[in-house]
Amino acid sequence: MLLLGTISLLLYFVPSYQQFPRLCATQEALRTKECCPLWEGDGSACGASSGRGFCEDVAVSDQPDGPQYPFSSVDDREKWPSVFFNRTCQCVGNFMGFNCADCRFGYFGVNCNERRESIRRNIFHLSRAERIRLVSYLNLAKQTVSRDYVVVTGTYREMENGSSPMFADLSVYDVFVWMHYYVSRDTLLGGPGNVWTDVDFAHWAPAFLPWHRVYLLHWEHEIRKLTGDTSFTIPYWDWRDAQGCDVCTDDLMGARSPQDPTLISPGSVFSSWRVVCSLAGEYNDRGVLCDAREEGPLRRNPGNQNRNVVERLPTSAEVEFTLSLTNYDTGPMDRSANMSFRNTLEGFGDPQSGLGNSSRRGMHAALHAYMNGSMSSVQGSANDPIFLLHHAYVDSIYEEWLRRHRPSPSQYPESNAPIGHNSEYYMVPFLPLHRNIDFFISSKELGYEYSNLLDANQRLAESMRPHLEVLQDVWPWLLLVGLCGGILTISIAAAGILTAKRRHGLSSWLHTLRWRHLFSHPESQLLIWSEETGETNQHNYQTTM
Repeated sequence: MLLLGTISLLLYFVPSYQQFPRLCATQEALRTKECCPLWEGDGSACGASSGRGFCEDVAVSDQPDGPQYPFSSVDDREKWPSVFFNRTCQCVGNFMGFNCADCRFGYFGVNCNERRESIRRNIFHLSRAERIRLVSYLNLAKQTVSRDYVVVTGTYREMENGSSPMFADLSVYDVFVWMHYYVSRDTLLGGPGNVWTDVDFAHWAPAFLPWHRVYLLHWEHEIRKLTGDTSFTIPYWDWRDAQGCDVCTDDLMGARSPQDPTLISPGSVFSSWRVVCSLAGEYNDRGVLCDAREEGPLRRNPGNQNRNVVERLPTSAEVEFTLSLTNYDTGPMDRSANMSFRNTLEGFGDPQSGLGNSSRRGMHAALHAYMNGSMSSVQGSANDPIFLLHHAYVDSIYEEWLRRHRPSPSQYPESNAPIGHNSEYYMVPFLPLHRNIDFFISSKELGYEYSNLLDANQRLAESMRPHLEVLQDVWPWLLLVGLCGGILTISIAAAGILTAKRRHGLSSWLHTLRWRHLFSHPESQLLIWSEETGETNQHNYQTTM
């Protein structure tokens, strides 16, 4: 028993590849502002002895931000990650991770030199086994405390500049919920209710699409690590023209509870889920960060949203209009941007005119509002697993736009975007570090593809795949049934012949034999009809049949 406990403790402290790894959530790491853990492969910091990476100073961008955020040195996310760490592992080649122990997106293998090519599929094209596996993986992530990393529950100032660390454990799934909360939370200016709301390091500006792309890639990566299923990919929900939440079934994301329309059906595992970091207004009133405690059940009430904000789900025509916009972002690069692909896709530009500051929410934002529950809060929206399916589809639209317009890197703003969104800005709150501009590229370079962007033949094969998998599973039974049916048919035929012989007696049997004798001689067959004899001269089609 003691041995099992020791092994569990060692496994619990296996290093991670994400934000606030346990080995860096210490007084020493925060005091020295250095997050350069050892790579177990050679025992050196960042795997330097093996040439995987080196512990180096973080060079943050000094390009000016836009006017939306008028403060400096009041928010821990400014010039990320310099408030917490100014030295981190800088990995080389195809290596990645806070200690360079992992591979860059799109690569795998011992030396990270093998290319990965995975496909994110339409959730309705998954086989029954794949659907069960998806729900099981989600629930496993929700129920498993992360052994890799922790979340911060206080500001750096509250931690007395790192001398009193404030971190908490969360499940693998909820760490990502926290990340989405943390990147989009309001700035605490000190004291109850004293906050700045016009700030978001992952929304309302150019980094919206690159940030969520990295978010999904890391989430996918963590599920693969947790389950050992290296082939796992996030499916997408194509919500164009949907008349309702067609993924809201108990075999997928959970149906509506018959007892309370705002809750999930008891027939779904998601009915037992509890949300975290969803009370943005309460945190602001108290002037605190989310403390990572459970806050109640997952809620959802699709279709009963405020019709003045969102009338319906987006249409195919609106998606196509959005894709037709040639500029990635425009003007002040915020919610007021006109004819901006990013702003229109995010949902603050009208999907029929492209004008910013729309009175109604469209596209991405429309889906969040339509779900009318945990999903409708920006900071707490990742609590609902539909978030992943939704953002995978948003990412596929982003990918289609990149392929259609092939923008140059210069289309992504280098400066004057809202804080956190310039091209060289490191994404909050990721460790390893990722720059926004590095994900303004095709998904193919990152090792994944979308089934709806394949060519026609490949799309057909993808849509048929689950049906073929079902046939592959049942074909031995079909073969067995066929053999049994054949044996049964032969048995019935044989029994019929024996019965007929007994019933009609010997005379009938002899009569049958005489007809056999007649037809056994070709010259005796009455198949020729002449004008003189009135007999057959041609084959009659029906008779022959």
